[in-house]
Amino acid sequence: MMYSNLSLNLVSSSGSLETYIASVNRVPMLTLAEEQTLAFALINQGNVEAARKLVLAHLKFVVKIARKYNGYGLAQSDLIQEGNIGLMQAVKKFNPDVGTRLAAFAAHWIKASISEFILKNWRIVKMATTKAQRKLFFNLRSLKKGLGWLSAAEKAEIASDLDVKESDVAGMELRLSANDLPFGSTTERDEDFSPENFIEDMRFEPSTEIEKNEKNDIAKQSLGKALMRLDERSRDVVVSRWLRDPKNTLHELAIRYSVSAERVRQIEKNAFMAIKKSLPRPEELIL
Repeated sequence: MMYSNLSLNLVSSSGSLETYIASVNRVPMLTLAEEQTLAFALINQGNVEAARKLVLAHLKFVVKIARKYNGYGLAQSDLIQEGNIGLMQAVKKFNPDVGTRLAAFAAHWIKASISEFILKNWRIVKMATTKAQRKLFFNLRSLKKGLGWLSAAEKAEIASDLDVKESDVAGMELRLSANDLPFGSTTERDEDFSPENFIEDMRFEPSTEIEKNEKNDIAKQSLGKALMRLDERSRDVVVSRWLRDPKNTLHELAIRYSVSAERVRQIEKNAFMAIKKSLPRPEELIL
C-alpha cells in the first residue's frame, strides 16, 4: 500500500504546535458507518484519499496519547509526529471486518511508535532493549514511593508487580539515575573527568612528527626525480602550470611552444601520468 500523497510532516506543516492542535481538534470524528466505508475503500481499491480521511479524523487521538508521555523531557511536537507515524501504520493494517473501531486498534501502534522514539532519544545510549527493560523504563518512576533509592523490599514488590527480575529493577534504577556525560569539559570541577581528557593527544608526539617530516622529504625527493625523468618540454609545462608563482595558463604555454592550448593540456596530462607511475605508493613511504 502506497501513501505517497500523505504528508508525514503533519505537525510542522501547520505552523505552531498550538495551531496544529486547534486544527486537528476541529476535524469531526467519523461515525462507524463512515469509518467502515473508508476502510473498505482503502483495502479493496487502494484509495489514498480514504486513508487520508481516516488519518485526519484520528489526529486528535494521537495528541491525547502523546500528552501522557510529556514527562520524558522531549518536545511534544516530536512525540505527536511519531504518534502520527504509528497512526498511519495502523490505518494501513486496519481491518474493519474484525469489528474493532480504528481508534482502539490504532492505540497500540501510536503508543509503540512514541515509546520507541523515547527509548532512542532519551539518552545517547539506548535505555532499554529487552521486554523487561522496556516495561521498567515506562513504569519504574511512577511505582517508586520516594526520591531515594529503592529498598530491597520495594525492589521485590516492583519485580513481582511487573513480572520481572529484581536485578532488572536494580539495573533500570541505576540507568535512570545516571546522566549523559558531555565529551568536553563544561566547568573546572568536572574537567578531570570529561572523556576528552582521557584521549591521548598524538598531534605533537615527537616520533609522529619525525615520521611525518621524513615522509614529506621522501615525497619531495620522489617528485623531483620523477620530474627529471620527463622530457624538457613536459617538465617545463608541469613546473610552469603548478610549481611557479604566478602560474602560467594553457594559452601562455601554447604561445611559448607554438602549439594549441589543447596540445599543452595533453602534454600536461601525459606528464602527470608518467609522474604518477614514478612516485612510490603510500605504503612504501612507511619506514
